[in-house]
Amino acid sequence: MHLILTGATGLVGSAVLDSMLRIPDITKISILARRPVQMAEDAKDPRVNVIIHPDFAVYDSDVLEKLKGAKGCVWALGISQTQVNAEEYVKITKTFALNAATAFQTLPSENGEPFNFVYVSGAGATTEPGRFSQIFARVKGETELALAEMRKANPMFHALSARPAAVDPSAHPAIKPYIPTPPLALRMMWPVLGPPIKAFYKGMHSPTEHLGRVLAELAMGRHNTDQITRGHGGNGKDVHMIGQFPILENTALRRFAGL
Repeated sequence: MHLILTGATGLVGSAVLDSMLRIPDITKISILARRPVQMAEDAKDPRVNVIIHPDFAVYDSDVLEKLKGAKGCVWALGISQTQVNAEEYVKITKTFALNAATAFQTLPSENGEPFNFVYVSGAGATTEPGRFSQIFARVKGETELALAEMRKANPMFHALSARPAAVDPSAHPAIKPYIPTPPLALRMMWPVLGPPIKAFYKGMHSPTEHLGRVLAELAMGRHNTDQITRGHGGNGKDVHMIGQFPILENTALRRFAGL
């Protein structure tokens, strides 16, 4: 099985890549990245192909040829709203994801199977923003709505959104050499907030080893729409449906992980 990954040098993307490397059913991993991916180089795994891709808004025929045969994608590319201005944040968070989703729909289907596009959103995102909604919540929600429209228009494009919460790599030594250094504020806050979150607010906790595995499995189609919408109640407190487009809150991701 051939999967696509973006954001492989980030926290969530590193976790996904580590999981993909551990899943034998994945026979090819195409990583779209602006620069070399150290984890991929160190893995020395022949299944991994890093495609240096300078502009995530454009997908020419050469790039699409390299992605031919892919069954799914984990779109983990992203950035904090504190690191860029509003225009740049919209481009990275929304425009890049939607342009990729549009391009990937042109990839030929293998054995008539749908293409699974897993958009990594985040806790707090909303498709119904209010006056005081933060930019990240509004823009991620807008992206989810646009992906829902794509899924509605193309039954072979199985897009969904995952909203992890407090992403925690502390028990995941395999990715620690590769993840970016957290902002100073987070480094100061996590020792204080981390223990109570893990002890008393487990639904908000996203351990990276489990999160990465579930995101990879979603791209593989292992958690199908029927299981998500029927097996776990559909529009419940942690699984929201926009038509056939599922939005999985962190507690749903934990449930798929067996936590």
